[in-house]
Amino acid sequence: MEHWRIIEALNRPAKELGVLPALASLRPQLDICLYDALPSTNREAWRLVEQGRGAGTVVIACQQSAGRGQWGRTWVSPPGGLYLSLVLEPELAIANANLLTMASAWGVATGLENLGVALQIKWPNDLVSQGCKVGGILAESRLSRAASAAAPASRSQPANLQSVVIGLGLNWDNPLPPNATSIRQLLPDSPATGMKSLEDLAAVALRGLLQGYYYWQHQGHLALTQAYQQKLAQVGKQVILDGHIAVVEGVSANGDLIVVADQDGYQTTRFLKPGEISLGYNG
Repeated sequence: MEHWRIIEALNRPAKELGVLPALASLRPQLDICLYDALPSTNREAWRLVEQGRGAGTVVIACQQSAGRGQWGRTWVSPPGGLYLSLVLEPELAIANANLLTMASAWGVATGLENLGVALQIKWPNDLVSQGCKVGGILAESRLSRAASAAAPASRSQPANLQSVVIGLGLNWDNPLPPNATSIRQLLPDSPATGMKSLEDLAAVALRGLLQGYYYWQHQGHLALTQAYQQKLAQVGKQVILDGHIAVVEGVSANGDLIVVADQDGYQTTRFLKPGEISLGYNG
């Protein structure tokens, strides 16, 4: 991967990067930091934040030795895949932090779909195609030092997040684990884009992350969750919840998964947070 090729790709017209027309005029200022190898792009991004780097900082590694997924899982990151992290400073209430993951997943999926790569989202943070994993997102957040040192926020004035790092991994030309596929395999035979390299994919992915964030900030929580639900792979599918059959209905305004369970002849609606149910793959 070449730094100048990423910059060149980012300077292409917004339409060629999968950006929605309503957001095409936004031109983000990005500071790209490219590494041959890192333990974790998220970890390096936080190190740079601690050194004073701010929003728009991007860390990309050709491979990771200690990549992380949700719940502390290891993200296998051999050469050939895209592994990057983006720093944002969103002034976001802690209670809405999970919506940042959803906005990121929706933004990347939408960008790739605009370029002919049909993807869905496996709640809350994975990108999938026909039940096979294509990529995943890990958003991490911290309060500012000033906010951390201050007295606890009152209920009327909840604490806001100061810095956020959004980690993204996408399969491209890397060895694939079971139940996985890659963007390269999903590209149409005659793509309407010049997405031919990992650098091109990096540019599309970065603009996708940002368009998800901008869309959320401009349109609001409800518009985001409704748009996200349209790409949700599990809507209408059966899952097992506490030993009972349940059906996924969608997501709530704050990003909880809505399921309706049939328990002893009675239907019960449950609102689940990430980690409270395992949805699996190829289900």
